[in-house]
Amino acid sequence: MKRLLRSILVLLVGINAVHAQDYQFHPPWNTPPESAVNFTIPGIDNIPDLYGEIENPQLVIFFAGNQFMVIDDLIKTFKKEYPQYERIFVETLPPGILAKQIQGGSLTIGNLKITHTPDVYTAGQRRITEMGDYFDQTITYATNKLTLMVPKGNPKNIQSLRDLQRKDVRISMPNPAWEGVGEQIKTAYRKVGGEELVRTIMEEKVADKTTYLTKIHHRESPLRILEGHADVAPVWYSEAAFQKMINHPIESITIPDNENITAKYMAGKLKKSKNKQAGIDFMAYLQSESAQDIYKKYGFEIPKK
Repeated sequence: MKRLLRSILVLLVGINAVHAQDYQFHPPWNTPPESAVNFTIPGIDNIPDLYGEIENPQLVIFFAGNQFMVIDDLIKTFKKEYPQYERIFVETLPPGILAKQIQGGSLTIGNLKITHTPDVYTAGQRRITEMGDYFDQTITYATNKLTLMVPKGNPKNIQSLRDLQRKDVRISMPNPAWEGVGEQIKTAYRKVGGEELVRTIMEEKVADKTTYLTKIHHRESPLRILEGHADVAPVWYSEAAFQKMINHPIESITIPDNENITAKYMAGKLKKSKNKQAGIDFMAYLQSESAQDIYKKYGFEIPKK
């Protein structure tokens, strides 16, 4: 009987450990706003890409999702410099999803429908250029490069982009359908191994499920690495830097400049902005020294003027 009880106890401890492991790395990775009730349940009731005041906001910003790590500092500093704006609502979903939301006028997550029009939308240069008719002002305010995120210790000994073609390597790859970085990564693959490498990673390995195309890369790729579902993830340098900053067990493998790409981050002020002066003020703020210092803190680079 004692042996049976001991076995049951070990099993229960093991189950609890598994459940603790399930959610230990889950977002939100930002600081939630103060509230009378905080009802965030990791993996169940958890909306990490919506921020701030959704009711009657004085400023609405749609950020390409891979900038989520700057939001706390950026909005706090903006409010300090522009104290007239107290209610700010921010989304950090994939840029292609945000573009569809702008074009269609609404977005539903779970049971929540959002019909806000952004005052400012930020994304990569290609997306902003393609949507040029929506804006009455655009600026470039930051740049970024690619790196390879791997689990701490780099168990698959990933050294370069070429290693991603190996059959034993599981990749978490941003889906080019809604993530501009997906096309940027394909450009890097071409630099290293031409169309053959692109085909291997994006077709053959997708077919055999050793390349996983993400639904929301800026959260999903790090989680797949941290939870053991992927061996490598091509990501922006700033994303790997942030995971290290919050002490998650990852490493990054440098991609040489001749194989890498540089992405430009642009912001557009919407012609249909409902908070026009707020949009003007935020566009000016993005180009300020204080905003640029925040971007540099999180691993972005600032374009030379």
